[in-house]
Amino acid sequence: MADENKMHLKVIAPERIFFEGDVDMIEFRTTEGFRGVYPGHVAETCIVAPGEFKIHINGEEKVAALHSGFLEIQPGEVSVLAEVIEWPEEIDIQRAERAKQRAERQIARYGSSMNLMRAELALQRSLLRLRMSNKDDK
Repeated sequence: MADENKMHLKVIAPERIFFEGDVDMIEFRTTEGFRGVYPGHVAETCIVAPGEFKIHINGEEKVAALHSGFLEIQPGEVSVLAEVIEWPEEIDIQRAERAKQRAERQIARYGSSMNLMRAELALQRSLLRLRMSNKDDK
Protein backbone atom coordinates (compact mmCIF):
# COMPACT_ATOMS: atom_id res chain seq x y z
CA MET A 1 0.00 0.00 0.00
CA ALA A 2 1.53 3.30 -1.08
CA ASP A 3 -0.40 5.68 1.24
CA GLU A 4 0.25 4.97 4.92
CA ASN A 5 -2.76 7.12 5.86
CA LYS A 6 -5.10 4.65 4.18
CA MET A 7 -5.90 0.99 4.65
CA HIS A 8 -7.33 -1.50 2.19
CA LEU A 9 -10.87 -2.65 2.98
CA LYS A 10 -12.53 -5.68 1.45
CA VAL A 11 -16.10 -6.55 2.42
CA ILE A 12 -17.25 -9.94 1.17
CA ALA A 13 -20.88 -11.06 1.27
CA PRO A 14 -22.05 -14.54 0.23
CA GLU A 15 -23.32 -13.32 -3.15
CA ARG A 16 -20.73 -10.64 -4.03
CA ILE A 17 -17.80 -8.49 -3.12
CA PHE A 18 -19.77 -5.73 -1.42
CA PHE A 19 -16.95 -3.17 -1.26
CA GLU A 20 -13.24 -3.04 -2.01
CA GLY A 21 -10.97 -0.03 -1.86
CA ASP A 22 -8.60 2.13 0.15
CA VAL A 23 -10.23 3.93 3.08
CA ASP A 24 -9.33 6.36 5.87
CA MET A 25 -11.34 4.71 8.64
CA ILE A 26 -14.21 2.33 9.36
CA GLU A 27 -16.74 2.26 12.20
CA PHE A 28 -18.93 -0.67 13.18
CA ARG A 29 -20.63 -2.46 16.06
CA THR A 30 -19.28 -5.64 17.63
CA THR A 31 -20.70 -7.93 20.27
CA GLU A 32 -18.60 -5.90 22.74
CA GLY A 33 -19.55 -2.38 21.61
CA PHE A 34 -18.83 0.20 18.94
CA ARG A 35 -15.40 0.26 17.30
CA GLY A 36 -13.41 2.42 14.96
CA VAL A 37 -10.38 1.29 12.98
CA TYR A 38 -7.73 3.55 11.47
CA PRO A 39 -4.68 2.59 9.39
CA GLY A 40 -2.01 1.06 11.62
CA HIS A 41 -4.50 -0.58 13.99
CA VAL A 42 -3.24 -3.60 15.91
CA ALA A 43 -4.06 -6.97 14.31
CA GLU A 44 -7.18 -8.64 15.68
CA THR A 45 -10.43 -10.34 14.81
CA CYS A 46 -13.92 -9.62 16.09
CA ILE A 47 -17.52 -10.69 15.71
CA VAL A 48 -19.79 -8.08 14.13
CA ALA A 49 -23.18 -7.28 15.66
CA PRO A 50 -26.13 -5.70 13.81
CA GLY A 51 -25.47 -2.03 13.20
CA GLU A 52 -24.29 0.65 10.84
CA PHE A 53 -21.04 0.02 9.01
CA LYS A 54 -19.43 3.37 8.22
CA ILE A 55 -16.70 3.69 5.60
CA HIS A 56 -14.76 6.98 5.63
CA ILE A 57 -13.06 7.91 2.34
CA ASN A 58 -11.48 11.30 1.59
CA GLY A 59 -13.78 13.20 3.95
CA GLU A 60 -16.94 11.41 2.83
CA GLU A 61 -18.87 8.70 4.64
CA LYS A 62 -20.62 5.70 3.12
CA VAL A 63 -22.99 3.84 5.43
CA ALA A 64 -24.36 0.31 5.09
CA ALA A 65 -26.45 -1.98 7.27
CA LEU A 66 -24.20 -4.80 8.50
CA HIS A 67 -26.20 -7.52 10.19
CA SER A 68 -23.62 -10.15 11.12
CA GLY A 69 -20.21 -11.47 10.26
CA PHE A 70 -16.56 -11.44 11.20
CA LEU A 71 -13.90 -8.77 10.81
CA GLU A 72 -10.15 -9.31 10.56
CA ILE A 73 -7.67 -6.47 10.97
CA GLN A 74 -4.14 -6.88 9.61
CA PRO A 75 -1.45 -4.25 9.09
CA GLY A 76 -2.68 -2.05 6.24
CA GLU A 77 -5.86 -4.01 5.54
CA VAL A 78 -9.23 -5.02 6.93
CA SER A 79 -11.35 -7.92 5.71
CA VAL A 80 -15.03 -8.30 6.54
CA LEU A 81 -16.85 -11.57 5.97
CA ALA A 82 -20.45 -10.42 6.15
CA GLU A 83 -23.38 -12.79 6.37
CA VAL A 84 -25.70 -9.92 5.41
CA ILE A 85 -24.77 -6.35 4.42
CA GLU A 86 -26.87 -3.85 2.47
CA TRP A 87 -26.65 -0.31 1.15
CA PRO A 88 -29.71 1.73 2.24
CA GLU A 89 -31.13 1.80 -1.30
CA GLU A 90 -31.09 -2.02 -1.40
CA ILE A 91 -33.38 -2.40 1.62
CA ASP A 92 -36.92 -3.61 1.04
CA ILE A 93 -38.81 -1.34 3.46
CA GLN A 94 -42.08 -3.29 3.40
CA ARG A 95 -40.24 -6.54 4.14
CA ALA A 96 -38.33 -4.90 7.01
CA GLU A 97 -41.56 -3.52 8.46
CA ARG A 98 -43.22 -6.96 8.32
CA ALA A 99 -40.15 -8.52 9.98
CA LYS A 100 -40.27 -5.86 12.72
CA GLN A 101 -43.94 -6.55 13.43
CA ARG A 102 -43.36 -10.31 13.44
CA ALA A 103 -40.40 -9.97 15.84
CA GLU A 104 -42.37 -7.71 18.19
CA ARG A 105 -45.20 -10.28 18.32
CA GLN A 106 -42.72 -13.07 19.06
CA ILE A 107 -41.06 -11.08 21.84
CA ALA A 108 -44.43 -10.41 23.48
CA ARG A 109 -45.38 -14.08 23.11
CA TYR A 110 -42.21 -15.85 24.29
CA GLY A 111 -41.19 -13.81 27.31
CA SER A 112 -37.79 -15.30 28.17
CA SER A 113 -36.30 -18.16 26.21
CA MET A 114 -34.06 -18.94 23.26
CA ASN A 115 -36.95 -17.94 21.01
CA LEU A 116 -36.96 -14.56 22.72
CA MET A 117 -33.27 -14.08 21.88
CA ARG A 118 -33.95 -14.97 18.24
CA ALA A 119 -36.90 -12.59 18.13
CA GLU A 120 -34.85 -9.77 19.67
CA LEU A 121 -32.09 -10.30 17.10
CA ALA A 122 -34.68 -10.29 14.29
CA LEU A 123 -36.08 -7.05 15.71
CA GLN A 124 -32.60 -5.48 15.78
CA ARG A 125 -32.05 -6.41 12.12
CA SER A 126 -35.43 -5.04 11.00
CA LEU A 127 -34.98 -1.80 12.96
CA LEU A 128 -31.53 -1.36 11.44
CA ARG A 129 -32.96 -1.82 7.96
CA LEU A 130 -35.73 0.69 8.64
CA ARG A 131 -33.31 3.21 10.18
CA MET A 132 -30.89 2.87 7.25
CA SER A 133 -33.61 3.12 4.61
CA ASN A 134 -34.82 6.41 6.10
CA LYS A 135 -31.40 8.14 6.22
CA ASP A 136 -32.08 10.23 3.09
CA ASP A 137 -35.39 11.44 4.54
CA LYS A 138 -33.70 13.32 7.41
